[in-house]
Amino acid sequence: MPPDQRPIPRFVAEPPHEGLPYGRFGEALAERFLAACADVEPGDEEIGEPGEITWFPDRTHAGRTYVPAVAPSSSGVELFGFVSYRRGASGGDGATYEAFADATAETAAANPDWKLDLSDHELEEYSGLEGRRGTITLVWGRALVPNGALATAELGTTTTDQCPVVDDRFTLVSLDEYTGDLLEVRLYGREGRELAVESLYEGE
Repeated sequence: MPPDQRPIPRFVAEPPHEGLPYGRFGEALAERFLAACADVEPGDEEIGEPGEITWFPDRTHAGRTYVPAVAPSSSGVELFGFVSYRRGASGGDGATYEAFADATAETAAANPDWKLDLSDHELEEYSGLEGRRGTITLVWGRALVPNGALATAELGTTTTDQCPVVDDRFTLVSLDEYTGDLLEVRLYGREGRELAVESLYEGE
């Protein structure tokens, strides 16, 4: 097999290990996510009060598990972010929990033409060959078209991650912004047919 002409990290995160949060664990995550939401600085619009939280599949990278979330607010903006913890924290040790939240006025409800509703957060920098740099990015999203079974992250011609779709939700971890390539997310049905594709930079 010939050498790889563009060696990049692929499938750097563990697959989802847990179901969507519920019970006491869900309450512990919700408490921390709502606390992060309370710290979000209002921009052009008021944040309002968070509504029901929607959780996404967990992904573990570099020993830390990330559980993304979104919640509508009473002002019409959407709060998005995640709660993360080191393995074992779900047993009650809250010392290793961390949470992040932000808000956006760009919502699926205001964009009926969307096929995927994506959020993202940069986790860390990646340094490659010859000083090239990129970012390892957490992406979570909802399929807005029916029959989605698998979501993939694509960097140029390379598939860098994939995640089964659970209740129309998925979470990916991928290298982004590397050698001129920008991350795309693709949605596939059970028969392998592509249902949707969207760049993280759509509209920029």
